Amino acid sequence: MLLNSIKSPQDIKQLDLTQLQSLADEIREFLIENIQKTGGHLASNLGTVEITLAMHYVFNTPNDSFVFDVGHQAYTHKILTGRLDRMHSLRQKDGLSGFTKRAESEHDSFGAGHSSTSISAALGIAIANNILQNHNKSIAVIGDGALTGGMSFEALNHAGDSDADLLIILNDNDMSISKNVGAMNKYLTKLISGKTYSTMKSKSLGFLEKMPMVHEFAKRSEEHLKGMVLPSTLFEELGLDYFGPIDGHDLPTLVKTLQNLKVQNRPRLLHIITKKGNGLESAEQDPCKFHGVTPSETTASTLPSYSSVFGQWLNDTASNHTNLIAITPAMCTGSGMSKFEQKFPNQYFDVGIAEQHAITFAAGLATQGLKPIVAIYSTFLQRGYDQLIHDVALQDLNLVFAIDRAGLVGSDGATHAGCFDLSYLRCIPNLTIMSPSNAKQMYQMLNTAFNSSGTVCVRYPRGASNVKNYTSIEQIEIGKAEVIRRGSDVAILAFGTMLEAALDAGNKINATVVDMRFVKPLDEALLIELTNDHTQFISIEDNAINGGAGSAISEFLHNQNLSISLKILGLPDQFTEQGSQTELYHLYGLDADGIVNASYS
Repeated sequence: MLLNSIKSPQDIKQLDLTQLQSLADEIREFLIENIQKTGGHLASNLGTVEITLAMHYVFNTPNDSFVFDVGHQAYTHKILTGRLDRMHSLRQKDGLSGFTKRAESEHDSFGAGHSSTSISAALGIAIANNILQNHNKSIAVIGDGALTGGMSFEALNHAGDSDADLLIILNDNDMSISKNVGAMNKYLTKLISGKTYSTMKSKSLGFLEKMPMVHEFAKRSEEHLKGMVLPSTLFEELGLDYFGPIDGHDLPTLVKTLQNLKVQNRPRLLHIITKKGNGLESAEQDPCKFHGVTPSETTASTLPSYSSVFGQWLNDTASNHTNLIAITPAMCTGSGMSKFEQKFPNQYFDVGIAEQHAITFAAGLATQGLKPIVAIYSTFLQRGYDQLIHDVALQDLNLVFAIDRAGLVGSDGATHAGCFDLSYLRCIPNLTIMSPSNAKQMYQMLNTAFNSSGTVCVRYPRGASNVKNYTSIEQIEIGKAEVIRRGSDVAILAFGTMLEAALDAGNKINATVVDMRFVKPLDEALLIELTNDHTQFISIEDNAINGGAGSAISEFLHNQNLSISLKILGLPDQFTEQGSQTELYHLYGLDADGIVNASYS
């Protein structure tokens, strides 16, 4: 097999194009087999095998920089850069990251995990190359979905106004090349990316500039000719030279085009058309389902996920409330909103990968008396922090944030962990913050949030819930905790789904166990009461210790001059590792053993 002989990008440069295609086929087969064992992003990586091969065939990493947007399409890049023998550890504890990671390889020029960052980063690298006076190339690879993020357009606007040696590869997998114009597209792209055309064009323009009327006519004629066959207008208006579209699975055309574009040094964009899931029929037919897969040997839970519980609550509530408006920044399926989208299309808005816009859009809706529900992952809410403060909280608007993937997310690692939301939300005025311990309580909290005034946050974890029957018409009194178990000496104050571990530990050490339920406001009356007959508090949360729920308890005790020992359990002042949630809870002491050990320390 060719694949086993590839130890570095230099090895593929010895292959001819026929061998390169054979290598692409082997990589695709390997990805299908390996990802079904490890889990990970399958469809997106099947679609980028050829373009990644062509890039490494033409360019020279690590001197030339490849910046993959999100990084979830970079598995072939990992294979070609000496990590083939570690691909079995993908997304596992102490294994390879599911995204690009600078600490993992010198060939990973920029770490990723979140969308729409590649053009900004690659532009920064390109301008640095100019400043440092080297001739290295900077290439950004961005999917069409990531272009819905406003940051991409900010970067495009800057890039077009620069003289940076930047190549942007737009991986478009949402359309196909029509057969009757495919050959012409290839021909035109090879022609206009070639040195002859570029030289002729620059010299002709220099001559025509001395004849303004003729120059303007020629310029408009070229724009109209290209506009009829190429979707170039947007990018060229931004100041980028546009090439394409070409077939992103046609290796000879990709290699020739990249070779032509390599010798240019202006900001330029190559538009390629790929098929997401290419090479695996089931993934081609349903690329959304196969975007991310779980390990094949994993047994699916029979319990509903927290995301699906949220989706059910949306459907149930919208049936009686036409003022409910559900908003997602491109995470419809992940947030459990697919059925809602189908049933209530007029009350559903997917705004694309645009978290800042999603939040301010919701704020605008709220000013008109509607009740927006913003479904957003904890790690992505970070991206709309200014809008949350300035456009929502400052105006004390009535809306709900359904914060999914809070806490440790497991194999996605640090880029997707929701470890900071309690810390960055708690300091904002006019917010109520709830953290349910189970699915039924989550449903009740959503009821409460919907019927409350002001801005209410309900944060819940990734994964399966711990109850099957969860629908309820009940609400929860704001700021009211619940004592689940009465013990002596030690009181364990549990936030969210940490309650299960707290109960296990409470039974072992005969501790009082409290389901705190609210991070803001705290149940201050209960805390005062508990100080009367306990000598130690242990708070536990799946959030950073710094500034989190335990910090809120500490601040309260200090302000009230209450003297009691407090041990705060949470995530340390470091970025979390990847691994299963169970492994990570144990690693950071957020399980029953960790609580018991804390009670003796």
